[in-house]
Amino acid sequence: MRLIDYFPPSSIAIKSSAANWQQAIDLSMESLLRNRYVSAEYVQAIKDSTLSNGPYYILAPQVAMPHARPEFGALKTGMSLTLLKESVAFGEKSEPVKLLIGLSAADSDSHIGAIQALSELLCEDENLSALLSANTEHQLAAIISRA
Repeated sequence: MRLIDYFPPSSIAIKSSAANWQQAIDLSMESLLRNRYVSAEYVQAIKDSTLSNGPYYILAPQVAMPHARPEFGALKTGMSLTLLKESVAFGEKSEPVKLLIGLSAADSDSHIGAIQALSELLCEDENLSALLSANTEHQLAAIISRA
């Protein structure tokens, strides 16, 4: 399965900004919630866990992968991608994030291939730069399709 196949319809979006990290999580999980990949409880579990543990899902500068444990309401395995034109601060240390990759892992191993492909994509500085500077959802999808 290719990385792009993990993204349900309308799950790649560009937004101008988020008022705070909680809204950024809502924006990143919106399509997964709408497509019934996650429950509302799953989104709340991400927020609760962030308050308790900090933003453990920040992968790299400007990049976060909000997620929670499957038992909190991950219904199907899938991903979303939300690019914020303006960074939003996550956590007490104010880590700025522009790119959010929402993850729903319905079990402990169905998402491993997607994570590996995503890691390979993000390891290339040119891919990360292209994602962070994209102007359209089509551009974002084209970059993801190359993985």
